[in-house]
Amino acid sequence: MSKKRRIDPNLQAPGQDLYMKATAAYMAEMMQNPSKLIEHQVSYWGKALKHFVEAQEALARGKLQAPPDSTPKDPRFSNPLWQTHPYFNYIKQQYLMSAEAISSAVKDIDGLTPRDARRLEYFTQQIVDLMSPANFLGTNPEALERAAATDGQSLVDGLENLVRDIEANDGEILVTLADREAFAVGRNLATAPGKVVFRNRMMELIHYSPTTETVHATPIMIFPPWINKFYILDLTPQKSLIRWLVGQGYTVFVVSWVNPDAGYADVGLDQYVEEGYLTAIAEVKAITGEEKVNAVGYCIAGTTLALTLALLQKRGDSSIRSATFFTTLTDFSDQGEVGVFLDNDFVDGIEREVTGKGYLDSFFMSRTFSFLRSNDLIYRPAIRNYMMGEAPPAFDLLYWNGDSTNLPARMAVEYLRGLCQQDRFATEGFEICGERVHISEVRLPLCAVACETDHIAAWRSSYEGVRKMGSTSKTFILSQSGHIAGIVNPPDRKKYGHYVNDAPMKDLAADRWREDAAFTEGSWWPRWDAWLKRRSGRQVPAREPGADGRPLLGDAPGTYVMGKKAT
Repeated sequence: MSKKRRIDPNLQAPGQDLYMKATAAYMAEMMQNPSKLIEHQVSYWGKALKHFVEAQEALARGKLQAPPDSTPKDPRFSNPLWQTHPYFNYIKQQYLMSAEAISSAVKDIDGLTPRDARRLEYFTQQIVDLMSPANFLGTNPEALERAAATDGQSLVDGLENLVRDIEANDGEILVTLADREAFAVGRNLATAPGKVVFRNRMMELIHYSPTTETVHATPIMIFPPWINKFYILDLTPQKSLIRWLVGQGYTVFVVSWVNPDAGYADVGLDQYVEEGYLTAIAEVKAITGEEKVNAVGYCIAGTTLALTLALLQKRGDSSIRSATFFTTLTDFSDQGEVGVFLDNDFVDGIEREVTGKGYLDSFFMSRTFSFLRSNDLIYRPAIRNYMMGEAPPAFDLLYWNGDSTNLPARMAVEYLRGLCQQDRFATEGFEICGERVHISEVRLPLCAVACETDHIAAWRSSYEGVRKMGSTSKTFILSQSGHIAGIVNPPDRKKYGHYVNDAPMKDLAADRWREDAAFTEGSWWPRWDAWLKRRSGRQVPAREPGADGRPLLGDAPGTYVMGKKAT
């Protein structure tokens, strides 16, 4: 615990101004409209006292049974004892009543801007979720039941799990989400055969080995996000988008980004574009002998791909035939759920952090995204690991989620200030590589895939960005599920469906597009394959890595994905 890092207060909670605004609005309402507040109080206390009296009457009659329960179903309280045991049911009902009262009171506060109101609701909900009785040993029947059944061994095991996590994270309590011993990159994750064919300080370029005798002439160049590692697209053989694309007869190249340290402090979006995107595209063209590539960008890499496309349009460079965006934001006028962390209080804290350190430690991004789904990614795993004494599951997706990366100082600030906060790409224009580029300058054929329950890149915001692009050929696909599961959705699993609408996007707002869209069962991958085939040219003999005579630099998945630079 003595090693615990000192964290800027602005990276721990919203600034004091939000509390002051909320307090001022509440006090003004108390003075101007006291009946509204009295109504809230009377409603809550009426329900709470009625519930208390019902429980007392049941006890007085000697009935050790739970009182009537009309509270909504909640996965946190799925154990039958929450329903049948009078003590635990009473606590659960009281908690849900209190949670509803707090939520209603906060939502009904007038005098706040919509943005402040949304932030107040979010951070209030964080406190409400933290105080769930399921999160405490003395009020969690499942944990107590396990402790009794194991003669306390589950609590000993849980304490060992807690100590392990504290030691592994220098005093921070970061819950281990997946069994770290069950997976290894290159052993049972990221195993698609291929070779590293180029390397510079920013990235390794991986050329995947073909599995068909012929391939489409136009290669695919995939740019994954550098907030996490590229192998989300090559988890296991059954979930690998990379393997699937190779199997459909495409020449597939993927960038594996370096995990930056303080030596990358001055690296900004310019360097990601020049030394990453433009260099990778030039290398792929030289390796394949083709004049054009089909480019793919995922999340922040899709945002930067859009900047690159507008830059190439300015320069008159037609190296990219088509572009595909996975869960990409280019219009940040509505930032979605993650917007609660994009006000000056948090961004100022990030800027101070990276100015002193030279990079944004992966700890901060990982923690931020976890709090967007705190019940699933913090409290439920903590209950399982620490109170139930269970080992983390062998879950490939959660293992990848914990294998996050740092961000260079300059790049992090440019992205947060210029794109997220100021929305310059969609408004006045964004400076990149000496040019001012605008979203309307993205003019080539494009396909965009957004995800219905995405908490990082809200699908409506993604849609609005695509709608503002200058292309006359746009295909928008809305996948079911979230930021990862909606993309990593192989056809043979038949898990999540998708929506499409052939009407011109410029005439339809997002919700209207969704209302009129047609639903298709199953993965969107085959639909995208059909779209790509029309833009991928003739069949040519399959291209083996190294066939052009260039030296190969190692086997896929390379060295950068391991978190260290090659020498």
